[in-house]
Formats: sequence, structure tokens, C-alpha cells
Amino acid sequence: MQGRSVEELEAIVRRRICAVCTERTVDGRCGLEGSDCPLFRLFPAVARAILSTHSDDITAYVEAIRHQVCPLCREQAPDGSCALRDQVRCALDAYLMLVVDAIEEATGKTFDRSVLTPPGGQAFGRLEAQL
Repeated sequence: MQGRSVEELEAIVRRRICAVCTERTVDGRCGLEGSDCPLFRLFPAVARAILSTHSDDITAYVEAIRHQVCPLCREQAPDGSCALRDQVRCALDAYLMLVVDAIEEATGKTFDRSVLTPPGGQAFGRLEAQL
């Protein structure tokens, strides 16, 4: 994985994401009990999808995750819909930009955040608010 092992990338992402995750309990523990978090349950596939995508446009990463990772997730229905994603309860989906940023940074690529605000100034909402 471009100079970093999957385990190293997972540790980096955990430090970045778990600290801000809304599923964290009051005492700072994971409210999803680890295995219920799609981000870390499917982390090897997440890392591969992100590392195989070369773009400054977050849309390319969303497409890579939807095509390479979401079909592996037990939460996605056969028709491609996902109740967790629709309810903004999927950590992978909710924190995707931070995950991409952490992995790209750890592997030496700089993610250009200026493309996150499309013409007209409409921001990407929750993703941009996390920055």
C-alpha cells in the first residue's frame, strides 16, 4: 500500500476519525463496538479503493467506495440502497473526506480541498464542515 501497511493506514485513520465520530460514547469509547463500523470492518477494501483513485475531486472517491466497498457491506441491500448511509449513520460515508485526506496524506499525496466548493459557492455540507 505505497510504503504503508494496511495496519499502519488503519491506525492513522482511527486516530483521525474516531476522535470526531458521532458514534463515540460519553466516555470516549466506540459506540459501534468496532465490528459494526463499516469503515473499519471493511478497511482493507476502503484503503485499496482510495489508493487506486487519483483525483482531487471527492466525487471520484465516492464512486470508488460505492463500486468497490459498498457491495461488500452487509448493510447494503441487493438493489444498492443502504439505510445506514441514508440515515447518515455510516462512518465510512459520513467521514469519507477525512478518511481520504488521512490516507492520501500518509502516502504522500496532497488532496486539493479547493475543489470541494463547486461553482456558485455551494459547499458539500457535512464533509466540508469536518475540515
